Amino acid sequence: MNALRNSTLLHTAIIAALAGGALMGGYEATQSGDEEHSAEITSAAPASTTKVKPVSFTAAGPGQCLTWDVTEDGKATNFTTVDCAENHRFEISSREDLATYPSSEFGADAPAPDITRQAQLREELCKQQTITYLGGKYDPTGVYSIASILPPADNWAAGDRTMLCGVQTTDDAGNITVSSGKAQNQDQSRVAERGECIAIDSANGSHKVDCGEPHSYEVTAKVNLADVFDHPPTTEEQDAHLKDACTKAALDYMGGDDPLYFSTLAVYWTTIPTASWNAGSTSANCGLFHPGANGFATLQGSATGEFTIDGHPPEQRPERRPLRNPPAEH
Repeated sequence: MNALRNSTLLHTAIIAALAGGALMGGYEATQSGDEEHSAEITSAAPASTTKVKPVSFTAAGPGQCLTWDVTEDGKATNFTTVDCAENHRFEISSREDLATYPSSEFGADAPAPDITRQAQLREELCKQQTITYLGGKYDPTGVYSIASILPPADNWAAGDRTMLCGVQTTDDAGNITVSSGKAQNQDQSRVAERGECIAIDSANGSHKVDCGEPHSYEVTAKVNLADVFDHPPTTEEQDAHLKDACTKAALDYMGGDDPLYFSTLAVYWTTIPTASWNAGSTSANCGLFHPGANGFATLQGSATGEFTIDGHPPEQRPERRPLRNPPAEH
């Protein structure tokens, strides 16, 4: 069975820098209560020599979660703070004031940092703060990416230099997705759900696709190995457990041994590297695939219906006496 398991690990990082940059760009281009903030800032008496501290675009701080709506043209609106148990788009790990940055880079008349500088600021100011906030457990190849939010354009122009650091989840295209629960308490594994299909590209990156599109394998189960092991399991330990667990999942998914046999598909599973386990990722995927020249043949269509293998229907297999044909579990 080991030959059926792809040795290339499927935990790949979504481009966190681009995702975070897109978020900040969205906030720079929209307003969420910003006119009120700007009015407060510009109402200081001209005769006063006291420097008025700009009003921040948000009072949210570490441990709080944020959400917003996204318009059809990609702009963020209705920026609000919500309980982290609810669906949210961002969890704050730290709150930074760029006005105190040790240079005049972010002075009163300075423009907002561009995408490249934002990525540098995330590395300089957000990365370690966020890892500490997560209790030292952060898997850079997992479901969370470290990101940051800058003030909307009007607030920045009025002097607000607040930068929020935190974590978010994104899809393959870098679009921010919703999540629920505190990140520190979540399994960070980047895994798919039963019935989803995964395409593996030439760089061994994995992407969720519609099962009607070309793909590499179809997921039959998600297995949390933390329910099995109280220590970081070796690859051999994972293989020993997942061989049986994923075979059972395949039989259940296909409706018995005969449908699996005639599909010509083989059982497949992913494994978790020790570094990812120690960083908070403990789940693996079971799936169905067909061996091909580069490891995976190209499947199209769901294994539970009509599908092709490298453009052709599954080859016909001879009738045989079923070895096992348990009823499907639900």
